[in-house]
Amino acid sequence: MTEKTLDCCDPIDSRQFIIAIKKLADDIGYGSDRSTFLGSGIEYVQSRAYQIGDPIKSIDWKVTGRTGKFHVKEYEAPKQMPIYLLIDTSASMTVSSVKISKYHSAVRIAGGIAFAALDRISPVGVVGTGGRELFVKPTLSKDRILQWLLKLRSYRLNEPTLIGTRLSELMPILNSRSMIVLISDLHDCNAMPALKLASQKHDCVVLKLTDPVETEIHGAGFVKVREAETGSTGIVNKRSKITDPALITEELKRSGIDCLQLLTNKPIAHKLRQFFKSRALLSRGTR
Repeated sequence: MTEKTLDCCDPIDSRQFIIAIKKLADDIGYGSDRSTFLGSGIEYVQSRAYQIGDPIKSIDWKVTGRTGKFHVKEYEAPKQMPIYLLIDTSASMTVSSVKISKYHSAVRIAGGIAFAALDRISPVGVVGTGGRELFVKPTLSKDRILQWLLKLRSYRLNEPTLIGTRLSELMPILNSRSMIVLISDLHDCNAMPALKLASQKHDCVVLKLTDPVETEIHGAGFVKVREAETGSTGIVNKRSKITDPALITEELKRSGIDCLQLLTNKPIAHKLRQFFKSRALLSRGTR
């Protein structure tokens, strides 16, 4: 049976898409320094004997006092942190009551972040968290990332949500501390445990997308819902952790995971820029 795809939902063509993600990348990077997509900053390596010309502020007073001779601290230059963009390609992301769906918002956001990071020489990888096999190792090639982003503009109608599974598969292959950016609506009960586990070794960020129609179920009481990916129905508490933005953000925050809530009918560039800029200022690597 031929797998169903939908190629015409994005209201802009490929050329406009490229222009859009480049503009978003510029907006994200505007006014921010390279540290936005760096690792945890400079690290102390060793102390050595003072040499004429060494800055006074680098003197290691402890070693100097112990040896009776001036020593200075040497630091390792900041390392570029690999960035993995986890894009939710599941059926629930195709829900849209406005011009652009959560799915296409996610792909554009991923493109903007990818190009902003690549402009700062941070390697970017792409991982799909739906049913399709999608794994692009971190690369500095914009052409390679763009190739996959263009393919992602088409989505399948029956993809399940596999965020927890994909995160579990990713963890064993990460040899160094990485930045993991999940762009999703978080309609996966296994996502939270997997994110909390990943955050113990890596810098995790969640960009949670919500369609305006979904905000109508927030509040008190219960509502009957139908799952877009499985067709199953059930009763959901409108004030539950899977529907309430504040509860989701708070639960992630307790695990040291930054979360930015984004509505698909609202401008996102400024919010993304402020979000990543504030994370850099707060020295995320020290958490």
